[in-house]
Amino acid sequence: MKKAIISGERTAQLINTTDPEPKDNWVVIKNTVTPMCTEYKSFLSGHRSEYLGHESVGEVVEIDQKGSVSVGDRVVVMPQYSCGLCALCSSGDFIHCQENIDPTNYTSTTEGSATYAQYMIKPSWLLPKIPEGMSDEMASLALCGLGPSFGAFDRMQVDAFDTVLITGAGPVGLGGVINAGYRGARVIVVESIPYRAEKALALGAEAVVDPFADDCREQIHELTHGAGIDKALDCSGAPKAQRLCIDSLRRRGEMAFVGAGGQTLEVTDWTDMIMKGLTIHGSWHYNLNRVAAIFQVIQNSPVVDQLISHRFAMSEIQAAFEQSASRDSAKILLDPWA
Repeated sequence: MKKAIISGERTAQLINTTDPEPKDNWVVIKNTVTPMCTEYKSFLSGHRSEYLGHESVGEVVEIDQKGSVSVGDRVVVMPQYSCGLCALCSSGDFIHCQENIDPTNYTSTTEGSATYAQYMIKPSWLLPKIPEGMSDEMASLALCGLGPSFGAFDRMQVDAFDTVLITGAGPVGLGGVINAGYRGARVIVVESIPYRAEKALALGAEAVVDPFADDCREQIHELTHGAGIDKALDCSGAPKAQRLCIDSLRRRGEMAFVGAGGQTLEVTDWTDMIMKGLTIHGSWHYNLNRVAAIFQVIQNSPVVDQLISHRFAMSEIQAAFEQSASRDSAKILLDPWA
């Protein structure tokens, strides 16, 4: 099979490698759509990687034993290799599993874990079936396009009575605009890149505020008539943006972190947590029992198709990474077979 790798700074290419094989309830999927996510960071830094990606959609083509999926099923390939047995997995919170399985050790092969590839392997219980009539491209949005913000909004119970602040309008933040709008919430976005600011407005945001504006906080204050934000979602991973969320929240407000930046955010016990009474959530993805609900968003949102901004053949992987790294994009989809 062919797969894409990052071989150097701003350099990506296709290579040939061996096909994975099924084992026990781990099945082989023929990837038909591979969404791009944060892999562009390795592309820019030159960090060599031969196992790219964590989200895909495809068709089950080979099984070892009878299980929850059959050959021919179209499936969404959820991230991680969660154990499927612990209390977290049993409750649907697979993304927080502490007993993740190493696919290389389990299958005794180095291939099969990359999604930037024509084939991969996955435990069958992490493969929700795609509803009839839904295209593979649209089903791919049930992963990182809509998934992180959907899970965070579930945690915060976002609804039509809320004003939601979203900091960072990359693909995940733009997915948040769609999810918040679908729930009836009013949406304010903080973003400096013109392409993403315009896309956020097109998807239903009421206003976009430039984080570098001297009066950024004041603009948010005025947009809420001094009341403050009800719920906030940081998709940037930047401490300044996270701090802006905290400062913009009303008393007893809530926020969730889904953007990873690796830097330290200072939260004060008295001013933030006690006096304002804030609730701060860490969130990554959605509970697997809610997959039917996220499919409902995909089926019924009038703007969800606009989250897909570019499509590339995987043979054009260099150009695809250049586009992703430019940040003038929403969700980019790869076709592993073109």
